[in-house]
Amino acid sequence: MCTGTITGVNRLQEGDGFSATVTAITSAFGDATRRGIYLFARDRTGVTASQVAEHFELHPNVARHHLEKLAAGGYLEVFVEHEASAVGRPSKRYRSVDGATEMVPAHRDDLLVLLLARLLPLVEPDAAERVAYDVGAEYGRTLGLQMSPGDAPRSVRAAMQAVADALTAHGFAAHAAEASEPAAVVRGNCPFGAAAIENPVLCAADRGLVEGLLSILCGDGVAVQLSSRARGDEICATFTG
Repeated sequence: MCTGTITGVNRLQEGDGFSATVTAITSAFGDATRRGIYLFARDRTGVTASQVAEHFELHPNVARHHLEKLAAGGYLEVFVEHEASAVGRPSKRYRSVDGATEMVPAHRDDLLVLLLARLLPLVEPDAAERVAYDVGAEYGRTLGLQMSPGDAPRSVRAAMQAVADALTAHGFAAHAAEASEPAAVVRGNCPFGAAAIENPVLCAADRGLVEGLLSILCGDGVAVQLSSRARGDEICATFTG
């Protein structure tokens, strides 16, 4: 368990669900070029980084960066197109996700969180933590496959930035800490709210989610440690190593 102050990690003030939603939208669409790329992709059945680069007069790496940001936020999904007549590496394409830009009220999950908070005290803590971790890990692997189907493994630090984007899109208002060792993702909001304070076993879902994502983005074997305010730590963050 990581506690205390970590060099290079700036503490964020805990916000509410609406703030996390605004942060997610801003992260994905705060750049005018990125907004244009999303609309470009939305109007087509699938676009490649090369097509986006040509249309917006961007370097292919810049186009790919914008597309990956949108994919990490859940606004675009990634698929690989296998063409029978094509020679060489299959084409990686991006398409919009139905309903991805709808700004759903922050209270949509309140009833589920309340139900979860009532059920958790009835379950043996170790068993509840294992279930929370397994659910998070399975979801993280699924999300990672949507973001990077068939891609070569990323570096841990590059993957942590993608993890931060994905967590932000799921209500955590996260950011990757720069120049920190080990690599870290810091959260400014917890979508579980008071339920996590009363039932810290929920934090295991967070750890599972990050490890599941990293297992796809970096390959198996990247373990993470979690610090959590619900467990008495100074910040809510995930650290590699």
